[in-house]
Amino acid sequence: MSTLLWILVGILLYTSAAMALKSRGVLPSSLTVSGPILTIHTQRGRSFLNWLATPKRLWRAWGNLGVGVAIVIMVGSFFAVLLSAVSIATNPEATTGFVRPQDALVIPGVNQFLPWAAAVDILVGLLVGLVVHEGGHGLLCRVEDIDIDSMGVALIALVPLGAFVQPDEESQEAADRGSKVRMFAAGVTNNFLVTALAFALLFAIVANAVAVVPGVAIGGALPGSAAEDAGIERGDVLTEVNGQPVADEEEFEAALAEADREVTVDRRDGEAVTVERELIVTRAVVDAPIGTGTTVRAVDGETVYTESAFEAALNGSETVEVETENGTTQFPVGVFASTVPDGDPLSEAGAPDTPVLIHSVGGERTPTPEALSSVLSETDPGQTVEVVAYHGDGADPWNGERQVYEVELGEHPTDDHGYLGVGGIQQGTSGVVVDDFGIDTYPAEQYHSLLGGGGWGDDPLVTFISRTFALLVLPFASVVDPNLGYNFAGFNGSVANFYEVSGPLSAGAIFGLVNVLFWTGWVNINLGLFNCIPSYPLDGGHILRSCVEAILARLPIEATPTLASAVTTTISVTMIVSLLGMLFVPQLL
Repeated sequence: MSTLLWILVGILLYTSAAMALKSRGVLPSSLTVSGPILTIHTQRGRSFLNWLATPKRLWRAWGNLGVGVAIVIMVGSFFAVLLSAVSIATNPEATTGFVRPQDALVIPGVNQFLPWAAAVDILVGLLVGLVVHEGGHGLLCRVEDIDIDSMGVALIALVPLGAFVQPDEESQEAADRGSKVRMFAAGVTNNFLVTALAFALLFAIVANAVAVVPGVAIGGALPGSAAEDAGIERGDVLTEVNGQPVADEEEFEAALAEADREVTVDRRDGEAVTVERELIVTRAVVDAPIGTGTTVRAVDGETVYTESAFEAALNGSETVEVETENGTTQFPVGVFASTVPDGDPLSEAGAPDTPVLIHSVGGERTPTPEALSSVLSETDPGQTVEVVAYHGDGADPWNGERQVYEVELGEHPTDDHGYLGVGGIQQGTSGVVVDDFGIDTYPAEQYHSLLGGGGWGDDPLVTFISRTFALLVLPFASVVDPNLGYNFAGFNGSVANFYEVSGPLSAGAIFGLVNVLFWTGWVNINLGLFNCIPSYPLDGGHILRSCVEAILARLPIEATPTLASAVTTTISVTMIVSLLGMLFVPQLL
């Protein structure tokens, strides 16, 4: 069974046992069972909150700051969620790999972006977030003289679901509007403060104690590749090629280009291995003449084992015959583009809006996107060039007819050179990407920079804010930027091999601390953002009601409670429907 199904079965068994104990009156009065939800109530801690609330002017200023922050986030989240829901409804295919209903749950193993390796760190962050959030509500209750009936925690099948502070209803209703708004905003303000502190410590520790080890960090070996056959695997760091030290991927590629088919690579924490290189297709567009995973053996009868030999064999050829393990196929050489937008220069020259292979521009061959960019960079807007291209029926330009267009280049929207007008350009030659070694590198350097290792630049505050937003997406970084290839879940498992630690503390202690800080900051900022959603029963819903009442009171109309409820309910329902749409529309459509 899947992990989610096991969890659901466990919750069902727990609920049955808890309800049975409740019906027999076995549970103490401080425990309340509502289905799978168990709440533990206590009145302890109120005297501490009374003492902590003594500097009331300070806490009211803090509360006012939180109200301003919450309102800005509420407005932004309303429009962001609404627009995202509309976008998903109109184009569900673009998000099916990213938005799944279970990904809304902060449960490692169920949420595809939260691995089991980070479960303890996530739990610590969640507990810290719940305590400071509800502690903020309790503190501002006492600052605003709102009585507290009880405090406690809520659990679902013994897993912490949330903490709570239960104000006295009569005392809360008697408080003025400003007092209540500050009380509701205090929780999210505390979550954002914890995020700022956790990330500040994280950046400081990474910047001063963690460095990327020299070499090439291996995220994995491609299936069927030469690297996999040689035993190279995730967590390896390649440090030498045929005895030549390599500090990064650029030096590694340069060393490979100078080597023969057979190379010996040294690994940082393992034995050297010999790799007998062989060309394998690592990526191919749909319906390409060569599919992903195919081994390329020869081009126009010439045996090829390396990328450099493959490129040399293509040099000067307009069409090539490629021999693979599955037979021989022939196709034109060029850049694959999926569209020719109507009204752009190539379209105006007579090219149809179908997938196309651009073989040459102005007599210069363009076998790759890089070559096409290089050729166009030497042109000027208004210049007329001859473009050799291949179109086919539907999505098949590889068997299409040769076409020659006289194209008057347009003005490039961002650069000072000619513009051809093709879209959906794919990497590789003719929509096919080959690799002779077969490793997938891990972006250790990029993640180290985002986590504080890249310096602070001219404006530390701007750098801190930009890094904070970047850290928000690191757990699903490969979805946001497919070029990264890997999500960041902390310095767990083999990822720790890509970094080294300096200072008096051990690597285990540093990595453990950094992991806790990362997930504590990440969980808290998400808790804060989630509770700012303007919908009941979240804090944002209560703040929304108070704001609506305050705005209606200033309008030349009768500000009745019914009108305030209607406006608040409309906004809340819109948010709920939009959130449900984001989660379920991709699956339904």
